[in-house]
Amino acid sequence: MPSAAPPPGRNHLLVALPSLDYRRLARYLEPVALTFGQVLYEPGALMRHVYFPTSGVISLLSVANTNKAAEVGVVGNEGVVGASAALGIDRSNTRAVVQAAGAAARISASRLRKQLEGNASWYRELLRFTHALLHQTSQTAVCNRFHTVEARLARWLLATRDRVHSNHFHLTQEFISLMLGVRRVGVSVAATNLQNRRLIAYTRGNIQLLDPAGLEAAACECYAKVRETYRRSGRK
Repeated sequence: MPSAAPPPGRNHLLVALPSLDYRRLARYLEPVALTFGQVLYEPGALMRHVYFPTSGVISLLSVANTNKAAEVGVVGNEGVVGASAALGIDRSNTRAVVQAAGAAARISASRLRKQLEGNASWYRELLRFTHALLHQTSQTAVCNRFHTVEARLARWLLATRDRVHSNHFHLTQEFISLMLGVRRVGVSVAATNLQNRRLIAYTRGNIQLLDPAGLEAAACECYAKVRETYRRSGRK
């Protein structure tokens, strides 16, 4: 991960604010725990709060009428979940679910909107992140359509690694299959192939990235493209 990435325990968007703007906001920030599997928003639901993760990972899923879902974006301490509510769009288009437990600073959407009024620095940071997230979403759609499960799994593991700041984390094949929108057997085959290439070790939901550089080579180009967009936006 690039050295400019936000350190664990801090949110990059909040760190990037001028100190005076941050102090004005800090009085309204509420620390909250993020538990694995916790749903922050459902599609169409009112987004009453905006979350700035300081650790952990939140997945954004697009949900079909059959209630089947696939991940279209992932957010860690480089960004914010619910930014559109701060910009005046108060209904969620996605399901936001905690992929890796952690913590966040939470603020009511109405309070954040008031803080944004006439504040150019806040708008600039939110729009930069929103641009990067939109690119991630569109690139994920392309990835899901054209790339192999193995390459997508490699990309997804690297994206998770970047946000948990560790080469070792816990995720079940069932959860991964939900995030990638593929059958569990497909995830099992892809994970076995990556293990046989000594890129990862996978035992009972415990994943260790043994060769991150090799895993990046195995991933589709989507990982590098999205990472570069975040880098240019100042998010990584």
